[in-house]
Amino acid sequence: MEIGEDWHGARVRLRMHAWNRNAVGTHFGGSLFAMCDPFWMLLAMHALGPDYIVWDKAGDIEFVKPGKGTVEAVFQLDDAALDEIRTATANGDKALRWFENTVTDSEGEIVARVRKQLYVRRKAGR
Repeated sequence: MEIGEDWHGARVRLRMHAWNRNAVGTHFGGSLFAMCDPFWMLLAMHALGPDYIVWDKAGDIEFVKPGKGTVEAVFQLDDAALDEIRTATANGDKALRWFENTVTDSEGEIVARVRKQLYVRRKAGR
């Protein structure tokens, strides 16, 4: 796992082991989702700072092809998304924002597409 110093990006790898292999010898779908689960929330929390409440609200995964060997997910939080959230929450309103990433195999082929929705609100009085 690698997280950028500015908390705008992360890279996560999952190796195949007996405990994350399913009955047909590929990555268990729950492990693919779990490897992606915390990162959008963590990146947004750190990038936005202590004036914001950030929670995971929803998530989904689309399995594209069986995952074998080591798989990887890359997360990149851009300034435009952060600006959109700051603008939407400036008056105390909540923002619900979807973020997407892929899980790829060692050949760079997509194994899964993952979406996470974040709930963000500016803390009162900040």
